[in-house]
Amino acid sequence: MADEATAVTKFEDEDVENFLETAVEVARNAGQVVKAAFALEKRVETKSSAADLVTETDQNVEKMIIGTLREKFPDHCFIGEESVAAGQKIELTDAPTWIIDPVDGTTNFVHSFPFVAVCIGLAINKNLVAGVVYNAILDEMFTAIKGKGAYCNDAQINCSGQEDIKQSLVMTEIGSSRKVEHITAKLKNIEDILRTGVHGMRSLGSAALNMCHVARGDSDLYVEYGIHCWDMAAAAVILEEAGGYCADPRGGPLDIMSRQIICGSSVKLVETVSKLLTHIEYERD
Repeated sequence: MADEATAVTKFEDEDVENFLETAVEVARNAGQVVKAAFALEKRVETKSSAADLVTETDQNVEKMIIGTLREKFPDHCFIGEESVAAGQKIELTDAPTWIIDPVDGTTNFVHSFPFVAVCIGLAINKNLVAGVVYNAILDEMFTAIKGKGAYCNDAQINCSGQEDIKQSLVMTEIGSSRKVEHITAKLKNIEDILRTGVHGMRSLGSAALNMCHVARGDSDLYVEYGIHCWDMAAAAVILEEAGGYCADPRGGPLDIMSRQIICGSSVKLVETVSKLLTHIEYERD
Protein backbone atom coordinates (compact mmCIF):
# COMPACT_ATOMS: atom_id res chain seq x y z
CA MET A 1 0.00 0.00 0.00
CA ALA A 2 2.86 2.41 0.79
CA ASP A 3 4.36 1.88 -2.67
CA GLU A 4 0.95 2.44 -4.25
CA ALA A 5 0.39 5.67 -2.28
CA THR A 6 3.88 6.93 -3.17
CA ALA A 7 3.18 6.31 -6.85
CA VAL A 8 -0.10 8.20 -6.63
CA THR A 9 1.56 11.33 -5.23
CA LYS A 10 3.66 11.63 -8.40
CA PHE A 11 0.69 12.56 -10.61
CA GLU A 12 1.19 15.97 -12.21
CA ASP A 13 -1.39 18.52 -13.37
CA GLU A 14 -1.17 17.22 -16.93
CA ASP A 15 -2.01 13.71 -15.70
CA VAL A 16 -5.18 14.92 -14.01
CA GLU A 17 -6.04 17.00 -17.09
CA ASN A 18 -5.72 13.84 -19.18
CA PHE A 19 -7.92 11.97 -16.72
CA LEU A 20 -10.57 14.70 -16.99
CA GLU A 21 -10.44 14.83 -20.79
CA THR A 22 -11.02 11.09 -20.89
CA ALA A 23 -13.87 11.33 -18.38
CA VAL A 24 -15.54 14.07 -20.44
CA GLU A 25 -15.40 11.92 -23.55
CA VAL A 26 -16.74 8.91 -21.67
CA ALA A 27 -19.52 10.97 -20.06
CA ARG A 28 -20.56 12.40 -23.42
CA ASN A 29 -20.74 8.94 -24.99
CA ALA A 30 -22.64 7.59 -21.98
CA GLY A 31 -24.95 10.58 -22.13
CA GLN A 32 -25.92 9.76 -25.69
CA VAL A 33 -27.02 6.30 -24.54
CA VAL A 34 -29.08 7.91 -21.77
CA LYS A 35 -30.58 10.44 -24.19
CA ALA A 36 -31.49 7.74 -26.73
CA ALA A 37 -33.36 5.80 -24.03
CA PHE A 38 -34.91 8.87 -22.41
CA ALA A 39 -38.21 8.91 -24.32
CA LEU A 40 -38.53 5.13 -24.64
CA GLU A 41 -40.46 2.76 -22.40
CA LYS A 42 -38.27 1.62 -19.50
CA ARG A 43 -38.17 -1.63 -17.59
CA VAL A 44 -38.00 -0.52 -13.97
CA GLU A 45 -36.88 -2.45 -10.90
CA THR A 46 -36.49 -1.35 -7.27
CA LYS A 47 -33.57 -1.50 -4.81
CA SER A 48 -33.78 -0.33 -1.18
CA SER A 49 -37.40 0.85 -1.37
CA ALA A 50 -40.35 1.13 -3.75
CA ALA A 51 -39.12 4.64 -4.58
CA ASP A 52 -35.46 3.62 -5.15
CA LEU A 53 -35.56 2.82 -8.86
CA VAL A 54 -33.12 1.27 -11.30
CA THR A 55 -33.34 0.59 -15.04
CA GLU A 56 -31.38 -1.39 -17.61
CA THR A 57 -29.93 1.91 -18.78
CA ASP A 58 -28.36 2.57 -15.35
CA GLN A 59 -26.70 -0.83 -15.41
CA ASN A 60 -25.59 -0.76 -19.04
CA VAL A 61 -24.21 2.77 -18.86
CA GLU A 62 -22.18 1.98 -15.75
CA LYS A 63 -20.66 -1.07 -17.44
CA MET A 64 -19.80 1.11 -20.43
CA ILE A 65 -18.17 3.83 -18.29
CA ILE A 66 -16.13 1.46 -16.13
CA GLY A 67 -15.13 -0.69 -19.08
CA THR A 68 -13.82 2.28 -21.05
CA LEU A 69 -11.98 3.85 -18.11
CA ARG A 70 -10.49 0.52 -17.02
CA GLU A 71 -9.14 -0.09 -20.51
CA LYS A 72 -7.54 3.36 -20.51
CA PHE A 73 -6.35 3.29 -16.87
CA PRO A 74 -5.94 -0.37 -15.84
CA ASP A 75 -4.33 0.50 -12.49
CA HIS A 76 -7.23 2.66 -11.31
CA CYS A 77 -10.03 1.61 -8.95
CA PHE A 78 -13.78 2.07 -9.30
CA ILE A 79 -16.82 2.70 -7.13
CA GLY A 80 -20.08 2.52 -9.10
CA GLU A 81 -23.66 2.78 -7.86
CA GLU A 82 -24.93 -0.27 -9.70
CA SER A 83 -21.81 -2.33 -8.97
CA VAL A 84 -22.35 -1.67 -5.26
CA ALA A 85 -26.05 -2.54 -5.58
CA ALA A 86 -24.90 -5.86 -7.09
CA GLY A 87 -22.75 -6.58 -4.05
CA GLN A 88 -19.38 -4.92 -4.66
CA LYS A 89 -17.81 -3.50 -1.49
CA ILE A 90 -17.09 0.24 -1.34
CA GLU A 91 -13.36 0.79 -0.86
CA LEU A 92 -11.78 4.23 -1.14
CA THR A 93 -7.99 3.86 -0.98
CA ASP A 94 -5.10 6.16 -1.92
CA ALA A 95 -5.14 4.74 -5.46
CA PRO A 96 -6.82 6.80 -8.20
CA THR A 97 -10.49 5.92 -7.78
CA TRP A 98 -13.34 6.78 -10.15
CA ILE A 99 -16.66 7.32 -8.34
CA ILE A 100 -19.51 6.85 -10.78
CA ASP A 101 -23.25 7.40 -10.92
CA PRO A 102 -24.35 6.36 -14.43
CA VAL A 103 -27.79 7.97 -14.16
CA ASP A 104 -28.20 10.42 -11.31
CA GLY A 105 -31.90 11.13 -11.20
CA THR A 106 -33.20 7.70 -12.18
CA THR A 107 -36.75 8.58 -11.13
CA ASN A 108 -36.56 11.62 -13.40
CA PHE A 109 -35.29 9.36 -16.18
CA VAL A 110 -38.18 6.93 -15.67
CA HIS A 111 -40.70 9.78 -15.90
CA SER A 112 -38.86 11.65 -18.71
CA PHE A 113 -38.24 14.67 -16.49
CA PRO A 114 -35.15 16.28 -18.06
CA PHE A 115 -32.83 16.54 -15.04
CA VAL A 116 -30.69 13.45 -15.40
CA ALA A 117 -26.91 13.31 -15.19
CA VAL A 118 -23.94 11.06 -15.85
CA CYS A 119 -21.56 11.66 -12.92
CA ILE A 120 -17.87 10.75 -12.91
CA GLY A 121 -15.66 11.90 -10.02
CA LEU A 122 -12.01 11.12 -9.41
CA ALA A 123 -10.28 10.80 -6.04
CA ILE A 124 -6.51 10.46 -5.55
CA ASN A 125 -5.08 9.89 -2.07
CA LYS A 126 -8.74 9.94 -0.95
CA ASN A 127 -8.99 13.59 -2.09
CA LEU A 128 -11.44 14.61 -4.80
CA VAL A 129 -9.45 16.11 -7.69
CA ALA A 130 -11.76 16.15 -10.73
CA GLY A 131 -15.42 15.90 -11.61
CA VAL A 132 -17.71 15.62 -14.61
CA VAL A 133 -21.50 15.98 -14.44
CA TYR A 134 -23.26 15.74 -17.81
CA ASN A 135 -26.96 16.37 -18.40
CA ALA A 136 -27.25 14.95 -21.90
CA ILE A 137 -30.93 15.84 -22.17
CA LEU A 138 -30.13 19.57 -21.93
CA ASP A 139 -26.56 19.13 -23.24
CA GLU A 140 -24.94 20.76 -20.20
CA MET A 141 -21.44 19.50 -19.37
CA PHE A 142 -20.18 20.63 -15.96
CA THR A 143 -16.47 20.01 -15.31
CA ALA A 144 -13.76 20.90 -12.83
CA ILE A 145 -10.21 20.08 -11.78
CA LYS A 146 -9.11 21.01 -8.27
CA GLY A 147 -7.36 24.37 -8.41
CA LYS A 148 -8.40 25.04 -12.03
CA GLY A 149 -11.92 26.49 -11.77
CA ALA A 150 -15.34 25.13 -12.75
CA TYR A 151 -16.98 25.19 -16.17
CA CYS A 152 -20.25 24.51 -17.95
CA ASN A 153 -19.85 23.82 -21.66
CA ASP A 154 -16.33 25.33 -21.41
CA ALA A 155 -17.59 28.64 -19.95
CA GLN A 156 -16.35 29.36 -16.43
CA ILE A 157 -19.04 29.37 -13.74
CA ASN A 158 -19.17 30.83 -10.24
CA CYS A 159 -21.41 30.61 -7.20
CA SER A 160 -23.56 33.60 -6.36
CA GLY A 161 -21.63 34.48 -3.19
CA GLN A 162 -24.94 34.99 -1.39
CA GLU A 163 -24.64 35.13 2.43
CA ASP A 164 -28.17 36.15 3.45
CA ILE A 165 -30.66 33.31 3.89
CA LYS A 166 -33.53 35.74 3.27
CA GLN A 167 -32.17 36.49 -0.20
CA SER A 168 -31.52 32.84 -1.07
CA LEU A 169 -32.98 30.08 -3.19
CA VAL A 170 -32.41 26.75 -1.41
CA MET A 171 -32.44 23.25 -2.89
CA THR A 172 -33.20 19.98 -1.11
CA GLU A 173 -34.79 16.57 -1.72
CA ILE A 174 -37.07 14.19 0.14
CA GLY A 175 -35.12 11.23 -1.26
CA SER A 176 -36.14 7.62 -1.74
CA SER A 177 -36.53 6.55 1.90
CA ARG A 178 -40.14 6.18 2.96
CA LYS A 179 -39.39 5.64 6.66
CA VAL A 180 -41.69 7.85 8.69
CA GLU A 181 -38.86 9.26 10.83
CA HIS A 182 -36.88 10.27 7.72
CA ILE A 183 -39.84 11.94 6.06
CA THR A 184 -40.79 13.74 9.27
CA ALA A 185 -37.28 15.12 9.82
CA LYS A 186 -36.91 16.23 6.22
CA LEU A 187 -40.27 18.00 6.19
CA LYS A 188 -39.35 19.73 9.46
CA ASN A 189 -36.10 20.93 7.88
CA ILE A 190 -38.03 22.33 4.92
CA GLU A 191 -40.46 24.11 7.26
CA ASP A 192 -37.67 25.55 9.40
CA ILE A 193 -35.82 26.86 6.34
CA LEU A 194 -39.02 28.39 4.95
CA ARG A 195 -39.68 30.15 8.27
CA THR A 196 -36.44 32.16 7.82
CA GLY A 197 -38.08 34.11 5.01
CA VAL A 198 -36.00 32.41 2.29
CA HIS A 199 -36.99 33.38 -1.26
CA GLY A 200 -37.93 29.80 -2.11
CA MET A 201 -37.02 26.12 -2.25
CA ARG A 202 -36.52 23.83 -5.24
CA SER A 203 -35.90 20.13 -5.97
CA LEU A 204 -34.49 18.95 -9.30
CA GLY A 205 -34.48 15.27 -8.38
CA SER A 206 -30.73 14.91 -8.93
CA ALA A 207 -28.21 15.58 -6.17
CA ALA A 208 -25.42 16.30 -8.64
CA LEU A 209 -27.49 18.74 -10.70
CA ASN A 210 -28.75 20.49 -7.56
CA MET A 211 -25.09 21.05 -6.65
CA CYS A 212 -24.14 22.15 -10.15
CA HIS A 213 -26.92 24.74 -10.18
CA VAL A 214 -25.54 26.14 -6.92
CA ALA A 215 -22.12 26.15 -8.59
CA ARG A 216 -23.51 28.14 -11.52
CA GLY A 217 -25.23 30.65 -9.25
CA ASP A 218 -28.77 29.63 -10.23
CA SER A 219 -29.46 28.80 -6.58
CA ASP A 220 -27.57 29.41 -3.36
CA LEU A 221 -27.59 26.33 -1.12
CA TYR A 222 -28.28 22.61 -1.22
CA VAL A 223 -28.74 20.19 1.68
CA GLU A 224 -29.64 16.51 1.69
CA TYR A 225 -29.48 13.43 3.89
CA GLY A 226 -29.43 9.86 2.57
CA ILE A 227 -27.46 10.29 -0.65
CA HIS A 228 -24.32 8.31 -1.52
CA CYS A 229 -20.73 9.07 -2.42
CA TRP A 230 -21.45 8.67 -6.15
CA ASP A 231 -24.23 11.28 -5.95
CA MET A 232 -21.89 14.03 -4.71
CA ALA A 233 -18.25 13.22 -5.53
CA ALA A 234 -18.06 14.75 -9.00
CA ALA A 235 -20.30 17.72 -8.21
CA ALA A 236 -18.43 18.56 -4.99
CA VAL A 237 -15.29 19.35 -6.99
CA ILE A 238 -17.32 21.49 -9.39
CA LEU A 239 -19.07 23.42 -6.62
CA GLU A 240 -15.90 24.16 -4.65
CA GLU A 241 -14.03 25.19 -7.80
CA ALA A 242 -16.90 27.59 -8.50
CA GLY A 243 -16.15 29.29 -5.18
CA GLY A 244 -18.64 27.41 -3.05
CA TYR A 245 -18.30 25.55 0.22
CA CYS A 246 -19.15 21.90 0.94
CA ALA A 247 -19.49 20.57 4.48
CA ASP A 248 -21.05 18.01 6.78
CA PRO A 249 -24.47 19.31 7.93
CA ARG A 250 -23.38 18.72 11.53
CA GLY A 251 -20.28 20.86 11.01
CA GLY A 252 -16.78 20.12 9.82
CA PRO A 253 -15.48 19.13 6.39
CA LEU A 254 -17.45 17.13 3.85
CA ASP A 255 -17.15 13.36 4.24
CA ILE A 256 -18.47 11.80 1.03
CA MET A 257 -19.02 8.47 2.79
CA SER A 258 -21.27 10.02 5.45
CA ARG A 259 -24.38 10.08 3.20
CA GLN A 260 -25.12 13.73 3.96
CA ILE A 261 -24.08 17.10 2.60
CA ILE A 262 -24.71 20.80 2.88
CA CYS A 263 -23.11 23.09 0.33
CA GLY A 264 -23.60 26.66 -0.66
CA SER A 265 -22.42 29.91 -2.12
CA SER A 266 -20.68 30.99 1.11
CA VAL A 267 -19.45 29.64 4.43
CA LYS A 268 -21.78 32.05 6.24
CA LEU A 269 -24.89 30.77 4.45
CA VAL A 270 -23.94 27.13 5.04
CA GLU A 271 -23.37 27.76 8.74
CA THR A 272 -26.67 29.65 9.05
CA VAL A 273 -28.69 26.78 7.61
CA SER A 274 -26.71 24.08 9.45
CA LYS A 275 -27.93 25.51 12.76
CA LEU A 276 -31.56 25.05 11.68
CA LEU A 277 -31.37 21.39 10.72
CA THR A 278 -32.74 18.29 12.37
CA HIS A 279 -30.02 15.76 11.62
CA ILE A 280 -30.80 12.30 10.26
CA GLU A 281 -28.76 9.13 10.75
CA TYR A 282 -27.99 6.87 7.80
CA GLU A 283 -25.58 3.96 7.60
CA ARG A 284 -22.27 5.07 6.07
CA ASP A 285 -21.21 4.01 2.60
